[in-house]
Amino acid sequence: MSPVNKLIQYVKDSKNEIKKVTWPTRKEVKQHTFLVIGISLATALFLGIIDYILTQLIEKII
Repeated sequence: MSPVNKLIQYVKDSKNEIKKVTWPTRKEVKQHTFLVIGISLATALFLGIIDYILTQLIEKII
């Protein structure tokens, strides 16, 4: 099988596999997006508070 035929077969196989995928609904995408943003903000806030506390402790020690 030539490289061109292999590439064509690969593209055909990929197209068939993509048809089998169960795509999320718009509602699910929105929910997951907001969940990721919320967790990211909570993590940023938590790390910011920890950083502030450790900075204050180090400044008192020094």
